[in-house]
Amino acid sequence: MKLTSICIILFGFLNLQAQIGGRYAFDAVALPTNARLTALGGSLISISDNDVALAQMNPAVADSIIDNQLSINHNFHFANIQNGNLAFGKFLPKWNITTHAAVQYVNYGDFIGTDSRGVVGDNFSAGEVALVLGAAKQLNERIRGGINIKFLSASYESYNGIGVAADLGLHYQVEGSSTTWGLVLRNIGTELSSVGNESNSLPFDLQLGFSRRLKHLPFRFSIIGHHLHEPYIRYDDPEFDITTSIFGEETFKSSFSKNIDNLFRHLIINGEFLIGKKENLRLRVGYDHLRRQELRTTTFRSLGGFSFGVGFNIKRIKIDYGVGNYHLAGAVNHLSIRYNIGRFFSKI
Repeated sequence: MKLTSICIILFGFLNLQAQIGGRYAFDAVALPTNARLTALGGSLISISDNDVALAQMNPAVADSIIDNQLSINHNFHFANIQNGNLAFGKFLPKWNITTHAAVQYVNYGDFIGTDSRGVVGDNFSAGEVALVLGAAKQLNERIRGGINIKFLSASYESYNGIGVAADLGLHYQVEGSSTTWGLVLRNIGTELSSVGNESNSLPFDLQLGFSRRLKHLPFRFSIIGHHLHEPYIRYDDPEFDITTSIFGEETFKSSFSKNIDNLFRHLIINGEFLIGKKENLRLRVGYDHLRRQELRTTTFRSLGGFSFGVGFNIKRIKIDYGVGNYHLAGAVNHLSIRYNIGRFFSKI
């Protein structure tokens, strides 16, 4: 009830817009931070465990269990685009605060430079970097709150931009319960200096997530609602909304069908099989309906919107792999390595 009340209040203060499509500044901060998130459809905000990279999605999930956890992640994106993330967590018992820091970068590769007449000149590169600093604290026996501060930088040839953003999150769990909730306002911020002549907004996202672990099966499922501040995010494309029968008769999608489609575009549904006493084997699957609908084609079916992954342990090192399907053109491959470096220093 508390989380529901908070959502109602937030809806009253936020500006509602028609669609999420458009150009954003520093859009790379919306990318999944590790292979686990890629395998689960791109978001997970209601689980608190020793995965420090999850704190970049919702700072409130950072707990003392991420103390000294190091996470190294690299995403092999489309067209030789490289996306990486390095995260580290530290618990401060004196103040009972859990902190974390991360560096996220995107390298868009090298480009051939030409002038207005098409004459080839010097090559140039493009990329973005984000420095994330976050902290979380237990507010009462059930609710933990957290905040991330992000310092953003972008460079495209001779054009540069700087921005600042923040994430505000809550995590709710009754002690001993297998059900958890997460609420986060992601990427609240602005450009301090724009790359171009016009300023662009940051990819703001209001998310509410729910997770539950089954009692008699080593399986946990999650449902994440995203872009909840924008009621209608469906793009009405006549190519998909009108079908023609073999007799040449046109059939239009009903308003009810469109509203159901719009509802599911707000949802990411995923699950994890956690096998073994120490969860040594982890199988994952996720589905993002928005991604599938916006990147589908009319003539061919694909796995667009679906994602899969696996995780396993080699001694005390956790290795995760995730593949996210976007389009017929291909998928992204994400690799992550996690290790508690506190154990390493304790042996020295």
